[in-house]
Amino acid sequence: MNDAARPVRHVLILGGTTEARRLAGLLVPDPSLRVTSSLAGRVAAPRLPAGEVRIGGFGGPEGLARWLRAHAVDALIDATHPFADTISRNAALAAATAHVPLLALRRPGWVPGPGDLWHQVTSLDEAAAALPDLGNRVFLTTGRMGLAHFAHLTDLWFLVRSVDAPEPPYPPRMTTLLDRGPFTVEGERTLLRDHRIDALVTKDSGAAATAAKLTAAREAGLPVVVVRRPPVPEGVPVAAGPEEAAEWLRGILSGADSH
Repeated sequence: MNDAARPVRHVLILGGTTEARRLAGLLVPDPSLRVTSSLAGRVAAPRLPAGEVRIGGFGGPEGLARWLRAHAVDALIDATHPFADTISRNAALAAATAHVPLLALRRPGWVPGPGDLWHQVTSLDEAAAALPDLGNRVFLTTGRMGLAHFAHLTDLWFLVRSVDAPEPPYPPRMTTLLDRGPFTVEGERTLLRDHRIDALVTKDSGAAATAAKLTAAREAGLPVVVVRRPPVPEGVPVAAGPEEAAEWLRGILSGADSH
């Protein structure tokens, strides 16, 4: 099929991550593609990607499947945060129901190196349970949505960094720092020193924009509680970067065109 006769294909990208925006930027210039990005709407002033944008949930896997059918989506790319496991599970169910090819775009996770004092756990509850033995002044960078898991730790002081202000329940002894990455190693060194931080808690988001805190913690000899990311739903292929995801998409669509 020649380019003039090739139909415009609709791609839905889930997520407001850096990788999702980069992927949209790669795909939007292609005239054979219609690119829609869906953001959850949890950030008050999100950074918007190129192309069409919708904000808000779908109403579970059934609602997403209906949306895929109603908007004639040819391919679905789950580029949500590595810890957004609910939407990832919903995407897998919806894609199977609507018979739409699905790819998960996941940046690689962090790997501990020499000098790192990591304590790897599988949940925020496990992270909270580990803290009393590790420090008294905690830099908590797990996002504002999970603070309830630490609310019972009344003897510890927390520095919480998030894009938007958190809502209770949260720890009673807490200072909030509203900021958005990328962060520098020098800036993180200063933050740890000025707030006399003696322990760090983070999720394994794998983002380069927020990895500087790990370097600063290593240099300061601080223990770091790292929450492991949930697995990608079984059977869903994974791309490590936007370029790899774009390559997958071209292969899927060219295969469909050949039939």
